[in-house]
Amino acid sequence: MSAPYGPMRAIDILDLYFIENRSRIMDIASFLDRIDRYEGADEAKADFRYQAFLQILDITRDTPRDRAKAVQVALSDPTTEPLDSALGMKAYGAWKGAAK
Repeated sequence: MSAPYGPMRAIDILDLYFIENRSRIMDIASFLDRIDRYEGADEAKADFRYQAFLQILDITRDTPRDRAKAVQVALSDPTTEPLDSALGMKAYGAWKGAAK
């Protein structure tokens, strides 16, 4: 590993954060497995949030650089016109209009 306060190398990042991120991937796999096991899985898989989740998994695999930006853009509402009212609206974490 690099000397304290020195520049890190990619292998240092891998050494430091692999186990933490392995755990995150296991959580995601468990989440998807839970959806598969429960009644109504087909309905859940048709939901825009599930579809967005699959899209961002593809982005993390297929995008060579700036994955975090690409994921953020994929989950964000790209519209620029303000709504007349946001009363009663919820935050879903994914843009419903992006559903395919």
